[in-house]
Amino acid sequence: METKAETLILFGATGDLSQRMLLPSLCALDAEGLLSDDLRIVGTARSELDDGSFRNFARAAIEKYLPDHRRGSMARFLNRLYYSPLDVTTPEGYEELAKKAGSEREIAIFLSTAPSLFKPTIAGLAAHGLADNNSRICLEKPLGTDLQTSCAINDAVAGAFPEDHIFRIDHYLGKETVQNLIALRFANAFFEPLWNAQHIEHVQITVGETVGLEGRADFYESAGALRDMVQNHMLQLLALLAMEPPSSFDANCVRDEKVKVLRALRKVGPEESVTGQYRKGAVEGQSVAGYDEELGRESDVETFVALKAHIDNWRWQGVPFYLRTGKRMPERVTEIVVQFRSVPHSIFPGAKLKQNRMVIGIQPEENITLSMMAKVPGIEQDGMVLRQMPLDIKMPDAFTGKFKRIAYERLLLDLIEGRQTLFVRRDEVEAQWRWIDSIRATWAEEGRIPKTYAAGSWGPSKAIALAERDGVSWHD
Repeated sequence: METKAETLILFGATGDLSQRMLLPSLCALDAEGLLSDDLRIVGTARSELDDGSFRNFARAAIEKYLPDHRRGSMARFLNRLYYSPLDVTTPEGYEELAKKAGSEREIAIFLSTAPSLFKPTIAGLAAHGLADNNSRICLEKPLGTDLQTSCAINDAVAGAFPEDHIFRIDHYLGKETVQNLIALRFANAFFEPLWNAQHIEHVQITVGETVGLEGRADFYESAGALRDMVQNHMLQLLALLAMEPPSSFDANCVRDEKVKVLRALRKVGPEESVTGQYRKGAVEGQSVAGYDEELGRESDVETFVALKAHIDNWRWQGVPFYLRTGKRMPERVTEIVVQFRSVPHSIFPGAKLKQNRMVIGIQPEENITLSMMAKVPGIEQDGMVLRQMPLDIKMPDAFTGKFKRIAYERLLLDLIEGRQTLFVRRDEVEAQWRWIDSIRATWAEEGRIPKTYAAGSWGPSKAIALAERDGVSWHD
């Protein structure tokens, strides 16, 4: 449904996500002239604000989180903003929201509220003409805690909006380097013949966080590392990396191929997963408390998980995908490592040939590095001296004049303009949950208790052994 919205409604407009990401992203889009002149942005939340006080709130958030050179005309952007107070659980307030939004206009709705509020919110929207053919809705995670609760949320949304009007967000898909995965694979002829089990030995995906609970104890106790990071972000990275070439960049063509990968994931065996929970230690030179100390009690929720995954299809049969994510890691990093196989025969006596390796850095630095063997300059009598050399493509350097965007900029613009390619379809979400639920069921059968690890380390020693049993070392 590639039609431009004329009104964007932000639920949870005074929340943390709105302050840090949504309002700064929209201001940056406005500064670049990417928003149509007549776009109206209506914020709503329980806070009793009027238009003027919401604009002051937005100005403070933008000044805090958006660099000066990206703000453009603040006055022009702030004049787009309106506010309508609303308790989503009661019918009062929706009529006023509909008036400010303009129910006759093409409307995009960004729903950043607790999943328990989705059903009453959608009922209120539908009752006041805000859930019709002129409306689309964007859902922020978490979309459930398992397959059953996810289906309940999706059913509630589907009762008012058809699938092609539903935009399920995963902010990782808004990152430039994640989108570059698609370009890397399908815009370069020399990669595709090598992108299979015949030439790739294994793949690693790492998402490391240096932070701890950060005031999110209630959420994290209901989620854990597996549901917080693997179910959405990491499985989306895996799907983009492993999918077959789509016939076009059309939303359904891309998502058709992603869901095939997710459905081909083999059930993880008992010895193919490791869980951990951090204890006190040091991160970036600072002493930090353990998870149990931050929480104030003991818990069996995992703050670290490592998995060995397999995709049972022709392209990837026999290629392990190692996934790991955790809190209180030594560094903040999101990266993909593609390890190619050794050359079948070396013609260089005595030379230690190292396998080619591609490292795709997603955060904090966006770059692509391909390691290759090359001759060391000089004249030798006993044969060539070879050394591994990196070919680096640092994204900010490769494209001068460009700057690092907030991931939500791309996704908010696509929501406004009706492009679904970088959003997640229902069958993808459900395939992800089926795989995650099977892992959690195995843990429950085992009575799995997370192993402890020191904050500032790369997780429990069993995570190292998970890879080293196959002769693989994690890329630290």
